[in-house]
Amino acid sequence: MLDLRRLRLLRELKIRGTLAEVAAALSYSPSSVSQQLALLEKEVGVELLRKTGRRVVLTPQAEILVAHTADLLETLERAEAGLAASLTSVTGTVRVAVFQSAALALMPDALTAMTQDYPDVRVEMVQREPETALWETFARDFDLVIAEQYPGHAAPRHPELDHLALTEDAIRLAVPVGPSRYAGIATVAAAADAAWVMEPRGAASRHWAEQACRRAGFEPDVRYETADLQAQIRLIESGNAVALMPDLVWTGRDVPVRLVELEDSPRRAIFTSARRAGAERPAVVAVRKVLDRAAREVRRPEPPA
Repeated sequence: MLDLRRLRLLRELKIRGTLAEVAAALSYSPSSVSQQLALLEKEVGVELLRKTGRRVVLTPQAEILVAHTADLLETLERAEAGLAASLTSVTGTVRVAVFQSAALALMPDALTAMTQDYPDVRVEMVQREPETALWETFARDFDLVIAEQYPGHAAPRHPELDHLALTEDAIRLAVPVGPSRYAGIATVAAAADAAWVMEPRGAASRHWAEQACRRAGFEPDVRYETADLQAQIRLIESGNAVALMPDLVWTGRDVPVRLVELEDSPRRAIFTSARRAGAERPAVVAVRKVLDRAAREVRRPEPPA
């Protein structure tokens, strides 16, 4: 009988690429991972790993085992979900990955509701960029991810993950209030000479914002770059920059900037994803339920006149 724990290590190596990454993900030492994989090779009686420079690659026989291991892990996860669903109480831990604006706008109310309605469920939250978080949820680092999708910019799809719509919000141009060099800006095109603040390259919001500027006929002067949306807001509020921002960032606070409606009224979609095999686990269902409630109760921004 093959050892499932060792098979999982082989699958982790396929997913993560190096023994060091596997060790870090599972809190093992690299030497321990190597020893366990060597024992797995003894069990199956064929070569599973070959050295290529400083790396190791999987043999065709190892790839066969990885495919079957994925099936086994999904079967076990479905069994665990079914067992949990048979109980009268909702318990367990749900690891959630969430991007910043959702963490600020949705998670506080959702966590309060979980404490009140499902006191035996422990929710652990980590901030992650959506594309990274989707991959990490597939890799079993998280149980649930809150992710985003900008117009014309499809989020990565993993067949093992489901996709449930949560909410959507408008994207508008945020400019400083009151007299300033940006006072007359009423369209994206009118901000061609402005200093822009955007998230770092690679973020979906950055790609979408740059494309919006190019469609308006100019290359944006991205003078300020930060993933911290609170820092972006301060740069706009202080009169130093403009930005394209989704409405969710204003949840629970006064809007200190002027929001300009865009011509095509673009909207960002926000959704949750979980592994299909574990999506029916009662604790995961509970978190999704309270997130849905929190999303419905979000108050839309009321910008200053």
